[in-house]
Amino acid sequence: MNRETERRYTRGLVEVRADSGRRTIGGYAAKFNRLSQNLGGFVERIDPAFFNKSAGDGWPGVLARYNHDDNMLLGTTAAGTLRLRLDETGLDYTADLPEHRGDVLELIARGDVRQSSFAFRTLDDDWSVTEQGFPLRTLLSGQLVDVAPVNSPAYLDTSTGLRSLAERTGAEVAEVERLAREGELRKLLGGPAPTVIDLGGGQHAAPVEQPSDGPAAVADAPNGAAERSANDHEHETSASAGQGDTHPVLAVRLRHAELTKRRISPLEQGATHSAPVPDRQGAEK
Repeated sequence: MNRETERRYTRGLVEVRADSGRRTIGGYAAKFNRLSQNLGGFVERIDPAFFNKSAGDGWPGVLARYNHDDNMLLGTTAAGTLRLRLDETGLDYTADLPEHRGDVLELIARGDVRQSSFAFRTLDDDWSVTEQGFPLRTLLSGQLVDVAPVNSPAYLDTSTGLRSLAERTGAEVAEVERLAREGELRKLLGGPAPTVIDLGGGQHAAPVEQPSDGPAAVADAPNGAAERSANDHEHETSASAGQGDTHPVLAVRLRHAELTKRRISPLEQGATHSAPVPDRQGAEK
């Protein structure tokens, strides 16, 4: 695997921490099992075991730097001025700032700097799709390079992730990058293709992806197609029991097929109307 350095930022508050009078800051550099923003055709998730190798090795050579800047060193694991801890939420860091970095301390205390970031090299990852069919990269194992409070998260260079997908699928990097630009990476992952469903009466329901600020989602069918009686709802619930979660568009499609099967022709309608039951008293007469 191509082990180039990648960077990701976390929507978690970096803060000033009281620590025996030391000038200490900290926060979560990474959070586990959270879907990232849209990274340009795919989203990411950090597996809870991602940092295990680095932690097992004693976090060798990890730095704390303001905005990942080599000239803005804040602490190191080697000197004990950077301390890292893993919990069920993610990777937490605490750094003791040097005296001449009072500006960084003040910016964090005032709330001008609010987010954290981490740099890493991926050792192992996996590609799949979300429940909505959106390409998903899961970071399984990696080497931590640094943690950083950041005032303005820089553009996320995801080219390394795309090269990882190219290696995994045997596709050309240029082709993978093209599919990412067109939002079609699912073609390499066997994800569901967009489907247009005929609901009858000229109505159609088509999957619609959300804007680029989050994973793709599928739009619900028109309101008219979603209307059903309590009995119908009970029937659908019992019919789908044990089948797991059903995609909302697929549910509409199955419902339409069911209604089609239940349509009765005029001749069948006539056959189903039996003669009226005679009045019991008249029959006794």
